[in-house]
Amino acid sequence: MSREYILHKVRTALGRNAGQAAPAPPPVRIRIPDAAVEERIGQFCSALEKLNGKPYRASSMEDARAYAETLLAGRRAIASNAPFLAACGITSLPGVASGLTDRLALREACIQYELGITCADYALADTGTLVLFSSPEEARMISLLPPAHLAVVPRERLLTGLDELLSLLPVPSLRSSSMVFITGPSRTADIEQILVRGVHGPGEIHVVLV
Repeated sequence: MSREYILHKVRTALGRNAGQAAPAPPPVRIRIPDAAVEERIGQFCSALEKLNGKPYRASSMEDARAYAETLLAGRRAIASNAPFLAACGITSLPGVASGLTDRLALREACIQYELGITCADYALADTGTLVLFSSPEEARMISLLPPAHLAVVPRERLLTGLDELLSLLPVPSLRSSSMVFITGPSRTADIEQILVRGVHGPGEIHVVLV
């Protein structure tokens, strides 16, 4: 089937002729709901639980550290270099490695350790989604390679949804070469429509809102 024939079929379906200019795109519409912090937190926790994720509302940085300590329970963890994790005291917990900057050493740790700990740049309340920008402070493999993922998020980074994120960062590529969206544990149903978790990433995800 020739290229011109395919393009002709597309033009016909769109009611256009060859050489006709495409119409101007519709105006961008961004809608940001007016939601209080408590409403956002409730919505985020509900959305994450529906995805089999585990949310936790920490009353303080010390409470977040205590949750991380309980979650470790003998497991080894690799933590990102995010300043907020250090401020919470999570990077100083026994069994937690942090401060790695060499790519090969970091990859080896992510492969061997059971838990990856990050500090998400943003969280989206409507879908229970984490947003992480790849940077020296937040290496994306920490949230992708270990079988379990713990994200610690200050509640002021909790947005209503994607529209609010794009209103803050209209061109995300100006901030980072990689923007990762994490919506619940990794899951797929590619094989015979049977849901399997943990195939393409962590099968267990915890989010602590501080």
